[in-house]
Formats: sequence, structure tokens, C-alpha cells
Amino acid sequence: MTEKERNDYFYVCALIEYIARETKNHRGDIVNQIGEDGIKKLLYDAEVDHCLSFEQVSDEVVDYYKIKQGNFDTISACKYSIPSFLDIGKLYSIMIEDCAKPGDEVSELMKIFSSFISDEISNFNTDLYYQNPNYLEWSYREGKLLD
Repeated sequence: MTEKERNDYFYVCALIEYIARETKNHRGDIVNQIGEDGIKKLLYDAEVDHCLSFEQVSDEVVDYYKIKQGNFDTISACKYSIPSFLDIGKLYSIMIEDCAKPGDEVSELMKIFSSFISDEISNFNTDLYYQNPNYLEWSYREGKLLD
């Protein structure tokens, strides 16, 4: 993966996290609503969208893909400090780079965001986000949190 591609994936992953928080949806619901072609378009546009606010791009994506408000609120009942959407986006982009076969990154993005690990990471009342990224990656690969 080139440095530009890393930056684009980081941006799109952070945007997905931002949209999910704003609309109170599971991250998998967001990527499924946007779809594979939509994710590819977001990656293509990422270099230009970097210059815009996340709020503006989020509003445009929510409107274009008709993403409705959900009830998966991971923020308001949280008792602890919440990692930023950028921190979470970085984590996802690292997982995609580590897990995807070359040329299969978009599909892997959709699989990771739609997997159990995404809801686990989104539970900010646990310390899962702060675990070693290798632990998260291998838990994802095994389909369950490892002991």
C-alpha cells in the first residue's frame, strides 16, 4: 500500500466512524448502506475531501446514501474517556492494511467494519480499544475475542 493509499484509508475509516457516531448506527450498517462502489468513491475523493471538514463530508454522505438515525449510541452512556474518531479510524486502517490481500482492501474494509470486532471496539466502556492492535487483528481473524 502506498503512503497516499494509507492516508486515504485512514481518512475513509475515520469518516465512517464519525458518521456512525453522528447517526448512532453500527459501523457495519454504515458501510453496507454506502456499499462497495460508494466506499471506492470515498477513497477516490479522499485526497480532495481532506480539505473539507468532517462535518461537511459526513452531511453529504448521510444525505446522498440516505443514512437514517439509528439507536446504537456508544457515546452518551460511556463512563470513560472516548477515543477520537481519528484514533479509531487509524486503528481500522491499520487492520485493513495488515489483513487485506493486495487489491482486496475495499472488501476487507467492509468485512472488518461488519464483523463482531467493530461493535466490540465501539464499546467504549471496555478497554478493548486500548489493547494491542495485534490482539484486535487476530481476534478478528479468529472470529472471537481471544483469551
